[in-house]
Amino acid sequence: MVELAARRSPSVTEREWLRLLPSATRFAFYGDASAQAALLTAWGVEFSEGPCRAHANATRATLWLGPDEYLLLDFASSTTAADLTAALETPLAGISHALVDISHRQFAVAVTGPHAADILNGACPLDLDLREFPVGMCTRTVFAKADIVLWRTAAETFHLEVWRSFAGYVTGVLAEIASEFYPAN
Repeated sequence: MVELAARRSPSVTEREWLRLLPSATRFAFYGDASAQAALLTAWGVEFSEGPCRAHANATRATLWLGPDEYLLLDFASSTTAADLTAALETPLAGISHALVDISHRQFAVAVTGPHAADILNGACPLDLDLREFPVGMCTRTVFAKADIVLWRTAAETFHLEVWRSFAGYVTGVLAEIASEFYPAN
């Protein structure tokens, strides 16, 4: 059942400023510097030493969510989540850590365009001005009444990780706010 949920995306009406991102394998990872160093060889994307920063390559990303807490995203794995978990657990043998597959829990959308920050600020309390929330910054926050992970991937692009159960709510609130900037949508 979990594998089915990980592959099924929620129904999202894509718009000029909103698109559903492809399925990804997601892990919640908790570990100190020694666990991070051990995992780095298998994961291939460095862990931020500074708060609220993300590092990414073409297929993977590591988002800092708290001291020793990271969200790991694999956008193009050719292996199953179970095989990827096994590959990541191998270098961590004997090191205190937690690695939990949360792929079934979340999905992602991108909010893009010149009004992306304004749309998000309609229901997100953070200052999303580019000077305050620069490219590469990420954090766990709220959007209206839903918990999200927000990551700025480009000057006018935000990646939102949303729990599947909030799909209709979050995209509905986004659409309502965006109607001010895109009345035809």
